[in-house]
Amino acid sequence: MIVSDSTTLIILFDLNRLELLSNLFPKIIIPSAVYAEISVKRAIELPPFISIQKASENETLKSLRQLLDLGESEAIALALELKSKLIIDEKKGRKIAMRQRLEIIGLLGIIYVNIKKGFLSKGEAKLFLNQAIDHGYRINQKLIDGMFEKV
Repeated sequence: MIVSDSTTLIILFDLNRLELLSNLFPKIIIPSAVYAEISVKRAIELPPFISIQKASENETLKSLRQLLDLGESEAIALALELKSKLIIDEKKGRKIAMRQRLEIIGLLGIIYVNIKKGFLSKGEAKLFLNQAIDHGYRINQKLIDGMFEKV
């Protein structure tokens, strides 16, 4: 099980590549704020391996809301509550999640593991990342190059 923020989900829904998640995670939980963010353009039907769970209203969530947007706040709070790993891509959210000692992964990490497990070739990964960038996903080219050097 893993909790997810919205950015990676938005890209994977937009590009119809949810198998990149289901290859690695049998169950993904998203807070209600993340569902609201990913379905802002159109109603989204979640696949069976993704479910919605409300984050508990507590001091942690309240303090996170002072620093981050609603989806990131709820995702971090829910991951802490469930003692789960977290899918998150935004730099500020990642730093805060790591300070909370959460194990995190982002889109590049998901691509990397899919390559390592043989679900995706390097060429397919490069094509996917180019499509993601064309759809507005911003990522530093040095990070992309570094990921491919490790594979």
